[in-house]
Amino acid sequence: MSAVFLTAEELLRGGPAGLTHAVERALWHLGFNDVRVIDGAGDHGADLLAVRGREQWVFQCKWKASGKVDRSGVDDLERAHARYRADKAVLVTNTDINAVAASRRVALNGVGVPISLWHGATLGSIGEQMPETVPAKYALRPYQVEAADAVIRDLDANGTALLVLATGLGKTVVGGEIISRYLKVNPDAKILVVAHMKELVAQLEKAMWRHIPKSVPTRLLTGESRPESLDGVVVGTVESVLGAVRVGYRPDLIMIDETHHVAETGRFAELLNLCGDAGQFGVTATPWRGDKFDITSRFGYASFKMGIAEGMAAGYLSAVDYRLYVDNIDWNVVRDASVHGQSIKDLNKSLFLPQRDEEIIEHFREAWRTTVEPRAIVFCQTIEHAEHMAQLLAASDSAWSNASFLHSALPRQRRQILLNEFRLGRVPVITCVDVFNEGVDVPDVNLIAFLRVTHSRRIFVQQLGRGLRLSPGKDALRVLDFVTDIRRVAATLELRRSLEAQEAQVSEHLRVRMPHASRIQFSDETVGSLMDHWIQDAADLETKADEVRLQFPLTTGIE
Repeated sequence: MSAVFLTAEELLRGGPAGLTHAVERALWHLGFNDVRVIDGAGDHGADLLAVRGREQWVFQCKWKASGKVDRSGVDDLERAHARYRADKAVLVTNTDINAVAASRRVALNGVGVPISLWHGATLGSIGEQMPETVPAKYALRPYQVEAADAVIRDLDANGTALLVLATGLGKTVVGGEIISRYLKVNPDAKILVVAHMKELVAQLEKAMWRHIPKSVPTRLLTGESRPESLDGVVVGTVESVLGAVRVGYRPDLIMIDETHHVAETGRFAELLNLCGDAGQFGVTATPWRGDKFDITSRFGYASFKMGIAEGMAAGYLSAVDYRLYVDNIDWNVVRDASVHGQSIKDLNKSLFLPQRDEEIIEHFREAWRTTVEPRAIVFCQTIEHAEHMAQLLAASDSAWSNASFLHSALPRQRRQILLNEFRLGRVPVITCVDVFNEGVDVPDVNLIAFLRVTHSRRIFVQQLGRGLRLSPGKDALRVLDFVTDIRRVAATLELRRSLEAQEAQVSEHLRVRMPHASRIQFSDETVGSLMDHWIQDAADLETKADEVRLQFPLTTGIE
């Protein structure tokens, strides 16, 4: 069976962007594990960067409505080969190259710049011969099979289902498995996958490629991409999908990613109401909403649920070595707050003394030097703060000379190039604000530093989850938390209690101590034990608003 997206007709219909998109999908079927589109101004002759094993591949895609590609395509690729320090370079076209281009390619091969050619016939052959589905690096874990079974069971019984899996446990993998099973029974079904922002939608489409057969097309539906047909698997932003539904598009099955964005009213609610005959399931790692709307009223109680502590205890998430730096706490304020109720906002202003960048750098240096093959993310307060910290890190240690900042103000192309270099280890440290909150998967991350306050339990869990994915040779995620918010202390205390409860349960059942067990420590354990006593209802406090006035037990013994 041929790959529908590599047929001559589909490639011709897709235009220049369609060719790049088709090659991107094909690379996943060919065993590449990191594929990024960087096409655009300043791409230095490359359209795609891809990693297989430890090799960097660079691709230049040249689409032609008719005729052959001239020498410019080969010259572009020569520049890209040098710029990205590529191990392999491939020129791709839906037609062929002319004689001058072929001669130039032979000449470059003779001087050690090998350039491979994938022309229209090659792409057709690849489409015929490549595996029906993307080769799976790992089999589904037992709990993922159980989760998929549970969601399908609830879909069949109720028409709705909800999956709650902590970041790193593979909620999108389970979602893809559910869609894969549905397509096996209903091969012509219309599937819809929806998210709240276009960057996440693009990543979701790529994730779906790993689960659906090459005979099923995928369509990206956003404000910038409007496909002629909505057959197969449509992956889109809620605004664009809602527009299509209003004029008659009706899917058979809907998956809502990051379901915590679904509210009682609004665009998601309207979409789901209009598609009431479709099966509907949501997936999320963080089911809490700031407005207290309970998403189970829409999707029902969770069909399957596994949190961070449970995932760690079972060995499905990396162990965590978490250190909170609380040396900056003013305990005179603690005494006052215990007697006079203060708002969270006022308490934070007076409780946490400012920390110097130089002190943070030294703590980071110590952790870096005791971490095997460190790969680090530093979460900062603002874009300006992220840029400042990247420059400070680069100037502070030769190991960090390539430290870079990554934030939403950067062009998408620059972000993709940075993530590729980060995956390869060429950029060892990335400072950011919130780019890593949702949808970015870099399993090799083994060091995280929090230099920012997050007043959201959801964002804290998402950012922590960036480093919890398992990776070969990674024993534990090291976390340095320079806390400046009482709710962060509460969040980590709650996580520590959950971990201790889960590990005690596992240890009692197995009668053994788990290797690389997680630990959450305060830089001053005396302070830690007092804070643990002081913040008894941690789970409740971590979701409180700035204006809430707190009452704490008397601090007897704090001197």
